[in-house]
Amino acid sequence: MSNIFFRIYLVIFALVTQCLFAQEYPGGLSDGTLDINGNNVPVKIYSTTEMGDLAAFPDRGIKENVLVILNESNFEPAYYNYGVSTLVRFKDSQYQFFDKNFKLINTAPTKDNITTFKYAVKSAKPIAASDKVELETSFKIWDPSKGVHLWAFTLHFYSLMFVFAFGFGYILMTRIFKIDNVNQKYLEPLFTWTLIGTILGARLGHVIFYQPELFKEDFWSVFLPISTKNGIKFTGFSGLASHGATIALILTTLYYSYKIIKKNPFWVYDRLGIVVALGGAFVRMGNFFNSEIVGKPADPNSPFALLFPQQSSEYGLTVPRYPSQLFEAVGYVALFILLWFLYRKTNKKYQQGWLFGLFFIILWAIRFFVEFLKEPQGDEFIQIGGLNTGQVLSIPFMIAGVIIMIISKKFKITEAENAKPE
Repeated sequence: MSNIFFRIYLVIFALVTQCLFAQEYPGGLSDGTLDINGNNVPVKIYSTTEMGDLAAFPDRGIKENVLVILNESNFEPAYYNYGVSTLVRFKDSQYQFFDKNFKLINTAPTKDNITTFKYAVKSAKPIAASDKVELETSFKIWDPSKGVHLWAFTLHFYSLMFVFAFGFGYILMTRIFKIDNVNQKYLEPLFTWTLIGTILGARLGHVIFYQPELFKEDFWSVFLPISTKNGIKFTGFSGLASHGATIALILTTLYYSYKIIKKNPFWVYDRLGIVVALGGAFVRMGNFFNSEIVGKPADPNSPFALLFPQQSSEYGLTVPRYPSQLFEAVGYVALFILLWFLYRKTNKKYQQGWLFGLFFIILWAIRFFVEFLKEPQGDEFIQIGGLNTGQVLSIPFMIAGVIIMIISKKFKITEAENAKPE
């Protein structure tokens, strides 16, 4: 029996060691293989969203075969001329261009076709148009479309995940109100205040905790989805923080509890926590589609290793990384299932605050441990004992969860009191 436990310990130790010690990729190059007509040609893979780095790459004089993954962000309309000049530099350095299906592109780039340029390849032997080419890697490449194209409008997956979060949250809370015999008229104001608290709090939280310089450098971008640097440009909100959203939700829910539904705030928090856990999973899926909040570099042979060609350069080199967004999303789904089970199958919902306290402890514990695998989010100006900003901010919430669970004994109600109609 002791041998079994020892083996389990070794497996866990190996996994933790692999996760905590980030891999190194000299020059931001990872390894892959081009299957050309059945012949394997080793290549070094490179990608970046920084136009300056991309334009300078051909001058690095890499002797091995190279495959460069190009992005739509490299060829935005505002930078069309720069994008064309960059492709010319690659062509002058003997690179060939291919579309996403590895069909050779021999035509010059234009405004109509420049986004079809997906790969730039430099190999010892030029690839012919008739050659069958496939890219093989030990890791997966996550390079999705940005959204669903509807005529001249693009519905971004990140926005869609927010719609799912609030949509399913509304449906779930409707079900909860029916179970607890609460008048449905209280649902609309809860949805409104939750929406306001989430968006405003998440945005302010990000700026305060990670980008405080925006208050001076680009004030209006804090509250509006625009940038006023170098003219007005629509950017969307490029930073949202869950810690800020949590604080704002607590405050808006206090108002809702005392002024609107007139129930103990912990009664509302218990039920809202169930919904938020599921919503958090959708938000992290949105981050995954956006290739943001990426993990640290991973062993390319790890089953978790993913290459995010669309990741921002603020996270460092574009190399295989841990999909920390998915780790967090899975944790939140598990938390949602646990809370829903406890709400439906136990009497803990009558101990007001108990479910909310448990929600706080587990949710922020998930965030705390996943942070070990994440790249820093903006300026990590709060660092204590090797912990980053996200971890330091999570600790008070976990402590608060413990305290809330302890004092929840004072707020017990009977089943009859809970089911009492308005």
